[in-house]
Formats: sequence, C-alpha cells, structure tokens
Amino acid sequence: MARGNNLGEDKISRLVLRLAIPSMLAQFVNVLYSIVDRIFIGNIPEIGGPALAGAGVCGPIVTLISSFAFLVGMGGAPLMAIRMGEGNQKGAEKILANCFVMLCGLAVTLTTLFLIFKRPLLMTFGASETTYPYANTYMTIYTAGTVFAILATGLNQFITCQGYSTLSMMTVVTGAVVNIILDPVFIFVFDMGVAGAAIATVIAQASSCAFVLAVLFSKQIRVRIRFSGYEWRTMRRVLAFGLSPFLINATDSVVLIGLNGVLQKYGGPAQGDMLVTCATIVLSYMQLITMPMAGITGGTQPILSFNYGAKKIDRIRQGEKCILLMAVGFGVLMFTLSQLIPGQFARIFTQDAQYLDLSVWGIRVFTACVIPMAFQYTLVDGLTALGVPKAAVSLSLFRKGLLFAFTLLLPVFLGAQSAFFAEPIADLIGGITSTTVFLLIFNRLMRRRAAMPDGVALYS
Repeated sequence: MARGNNLGEDKISRLVLRLAIPSMLAQFVNVLYSIVDRIFIGNIPEIGGPALAGAGVCGPIVTLISSFAFLVGMGGAPLMAIRMGEGNQKGAEKILANCFVMLCGLAVTLTTLFLIFKRPLLMTFGASETTYPYANTYMTIYTAGTVFAILATGLNQFITCQGYSTLSMMTVVTGAVVNIILDPVFIFVFDMGVAGAAIATVIAQASSCAFVLAVLFSKQIRVRIRFSGYEWRTMRRVLAFGLSPFLINATDSVVLIGLNGVLQKYGGPAQGDMLVTCATIVLSYMQLITMPMAGITGGTQPILSFNYGAKKIDRIRQGEKCILLMAVGFGVLMFTLSQLIPGQFARIFTQDAQYLDLSVWGIRVFTACVIPMAFQYTLVDGLTALGVPKAAVSLSLFRKGLLFAFTLLLPVFLGAQSAFFAEPIADLIGGITSTTVFLLIFNRLMRRRAAMPDGVALYS
C-alpha cells in the first residue's frame, strides 16, 4: 500500500502539491477515455465525420453517468474526511458503507433507464438520421458497462480523501492505458468501428473498477468498505453534500443537449452535422482544461475537510490560498496554449480544412475566460468541502443557467456559430460572482467553527 499523506500535520504547500498533482494527472488521463475514442473514430476511413458526430451525441449521457458517480463520491468523501479529522473511525466507515450501496443502486437504475429510453434520448441530444446508427451502437455498449464507470469514478474519491493520492491516480491510469491499447485493436485490427471503441472503453472501466475495489477492500487502507451501518440519514447528508458537484456535471449534459440542438437547428442540413462534429472536437479540448482543473480543486478537498473537522483554521486558510494559486496558474497556462496552438489539437481529429478552421476558431472562443473559471472551480469546491452545499449549489446553478440561456438565445439573433460564445460569457460572470459570495461567507464560517466546543460532531 502506498504511503498516505498526513492531512492534519504535513506542510500545507507540499500537501496541496502531493494531492493536486496526482489528482490533476488522473483527470487528465481520464479525459483520454473519450478523446482517444474520438481520435480513432474520427480517423475511420470514409465514415470518420458522421461517426465522430455520433460519438459526440453520446457525450451528454457519458457526462450524466459520471455526474451520478460524483453525486455520491464527492458528496461522501468530504464527510468522510471530516469524520477522520474528528478522529471518528466508525463514522468514517459508516459513510463509505452507505456510499458503496448507493453507487451500486444507481448503476443498476441508470443502466435500465438509459437502455429503455435510448432512441428518444439520442435524438433529443442532437442525433440525425445519418449519425444515429453510430450513436446507437456506441451508447448501447457503453451503457451496458455503466456499473464499472459508476463504481470506479465514485469510489475513487474515497481513496483520495484518505490521502492516498498516488493510488487514486493509478485507478484512472490503469483504465486509460487499457483503453489506449485496445482502441486501435478493436477499431482497426478487428474492423469493429464505433462498436470497437465502446467495447475498449467498457473493458478499460472494468479494469479501473477492479483496481479501486481491491484497494478499498484491502486491510491496509485506513478506512475500507464494510457491510454495515446503513441509514437513510447518512445517505441524505451525502446527497446534500454531493448536489453541487452533481449539478456541475449533470448540467453539462443539459448544455451539451442544447448546444447540439441549436447547431443542428440553425446550421440546417448543410452545416448541422459539421457544426456538431466541430463542437465535439472543441468540447474534447475543453475537457483537457476543465477535468484537470476539477482534479486540482476536487483532489485537494480532503485538506480543507479534514482540517475543518480538526478545527485547524489557519491550515484551512493556507490550503485555500495554495489551491487557488495552483488552479489560476493552470488556467493561465492553458489559456496561453489555447490561443497560440489550437490547431495542433484539432489536427489529431481531422485533416479536413473546413473542419479544422472552424474547430480552431471554436477552441479560441471557448477558452477565452478559463482564468475566471479557475476562481469558480476553486471557491465552489472549497465551499462544498467546508459543508456549505447550498451556496455551492446556487453558484453552480447560476453559472450553468447563464451558459444554457446564452447557448439557446445567441443563435436566434446571431446564427448557429454564436452559440460558442456562451461559454466565455458564463465563465466570466460566474467567476466574479463566486469570488464575491465566497468572500462574504468564508471568514464568518471560520469564526463560527473556531467558536464551537471541542468534541462536537459536525453535520451529524
């Protein structure tokens, strides 16, 4: 078992780096799941364009599945870290036990629902008669492996929150390596096309799931899965904590639906499928920013939660500053790369000049305000870690509401391509609003925690 980090004693700056970097790299590698599939799909001879659009239409469903994993994983992990900070081992074990059962239940429910309502969902998400066969094939196979995706993503949060950041990273790396190896084999060697990409992804997720289960059932980890202590009160508390990260991810699906829909509607038969294909490329690139950034801010939540439980106020303040500095630094780097060399990324998916020009333009527009977005991610995740889910949820919904509204409204007046401007507008307004609200809440929250008597359990 890898050495864990001491969340209550290690130097904050080093602790942030030791948790943030593996988590950031893990999320970066996690992006490869979808991007590698899309790269190989986009390069299938003769059908690459429509096949890539079909896979892109499945994006909202893949995102929604991850959202439910985050609902439980990122809802339970901060609570478990708080219990560990309080020195309450049994309380930490009870939270993990309840979350494991919830994730299993969600996996079964989601698999059933998605398979039943497959066609209307895909057509609503932007599939056309041309792209539907590819979307249908990919979604059917991917959905069959939902249980692996849910358990691997959700349970991995409970490895991270115990300080085992390297093991958490290895969970994701294991699946990504398997996916990268199997994709070309199934797609080209076995000539399975889109079906091959989906099968490779499911096998990769099963590998990650096996790894995370092996870790959390091991006797060498601090808090492991046990089959006891189930109660509705604990589950409701987990759901309350997890609502913000769930909405952040789930509303991505809604925005994707809206984006694909308006691109098809206002692009028309001549440009609709091409615009959806280019949006798939742009959103794939955007994941290279948002997922690692979420890794930084989500992977370091245990530092804030643990020390909040331990009532170490100075360490919380130091941690929040270090996390924000790292997220903003990453945002500055990605903004610079996005504006200077977006074409290098787009060429991985297609060599068609028309697709390339539109994708490069889209990447530059989408990434125009990623620096304010870093403030949004850091401060909203910070509020979640400190047990202020209502504020975190409100801020998340505010930004996503803006994004959805502008996505739908701009094309009405300015044409289909103007939908791409919704992202930077929402990022700018959301970043400013989140910073303002956080500054109003944080100091008051720290004073209240410092005044609490020792030994009082938080959020019991």
